[in-house]
Amino acid sequence: MIRATDSPGSPDKGRLDSWGNMNYRVSLLVLALSVSLPAVGQATKPQNPPKNGGDFSDNIQPGSKVPTGVILVKGAWSSASDSVTPVPEGGSVTNNVFSDQYFQMSYALPRDWEEKYKGPPPSDSGRYVLAQFRPADTFKGPVRGTILVTAQDMFFTPFPAANALDLVNYSKDHLQADYKVELPPMRTKIAGSDFSFFAYWSPIAELHWYVLATEIRCHALQIVLTSRDTKLLESLVLDLNQMKLPAEAGPTAGTGGGAVPVCIKDYATDENVITRVDPVLTEHRFNPVPVRIIIGKEGKVKHIHFLSAFPEQAKAITDALQQWKFKPYLLGGKPIEVETGIMFGRSTYPTKTAASERAIE
Repeated sequence: MIRATDSPGSPDKGRLDSWGNMNYRVSLLVLALSVSLPAVGQATKPQNPPKNGGDFSDNIQPGSKVPTGVILVKGAWSSASDSVTPVPEGGSVTNNVFSDQYFQMSYALPRDWEEKYKGPPPSDSGRYVLAQFRPADTFKGPVRGTILVTAQDMFFTPFPAANALDLVNYSKDHLQADYKVELPPMRTKIAGSDFSFFAYWSPIAELHWYVLATEIRCHALQIVLTSRDTKLLESLVLDLNQMKLPAEAGPTAGTGGGAVPVCIKDYATDENVITRVDPVLTEHRFNPVPVRIIIGKEGKVKHIHFLSAFPEQAKAITDALQQWKFKPYLLGGKPIEVETGIMFGRSTYPTKTAASERAIE
């Protein structure tokens, strides 16, 4: 059973869709990754096609085959300046254990559960689908369900929220009319860490959602359990106690430090930047480019993570950021590493915090 240990404050109001609705759409997107695109037309083959390649060659064998079930989309994507520094989307399942080095978390999947589909790349609003698990073919239970692990980058969130607790409160207060709250937001302990929990359901679909959220490195980490059977959901919550999480995890905590950089929102201001070089973009694509950077102890940018960017944008911004110089961030008189976010271009989402929305109202 989920037991309340503390009650959060009243949630703020806004105009965005509920998390529940977003999770439903995200789940559909994950499932869509397994569907191949149909043929859209059949070109007429020339009578005498050239033999040495070209647009009308009859040598149509590709150099490398596209894996079955993969959809290729040319566009903005996630990338990083190196392959060594962990990134949020770098989690994987090995020996039935899901591990994500960036969040310093690991989770042993329940028996006869598996990850079948990989999630899409992060959105330009900082939304990640880290993993989705479901019962394998060997599962013997009478009722099935899903486990969805997501993260929301709090540097770029479109929601009027400052932390994971605010997001849960906002979600509860903005469910669509056909969803009903089963259990209001409450504090609970999972794997020794504080989480904010609430549950809702759809009377029409007879589906139940258990939502657990905590914050790690200025990301709201969210675990969403879905099933028609609340007993199955309760057993999955108990299984979550076997997770391993960093000590910083908490609905209003999770600002890094220790073995990872301290995360500070909007740190790249004039008072902290000594040298700034603007990127030279040769093409105008008008898409927002959210970037997370890690600033070393000496004030140099040592890692760049693009949540969503075209390749030429990533190169131009990387060339510029590598010339930036920050004042070293001091904690207890000693310089430490800082992680922050920078939005290049204009965000297509409102970015008001809960506090700023209250001020506007």
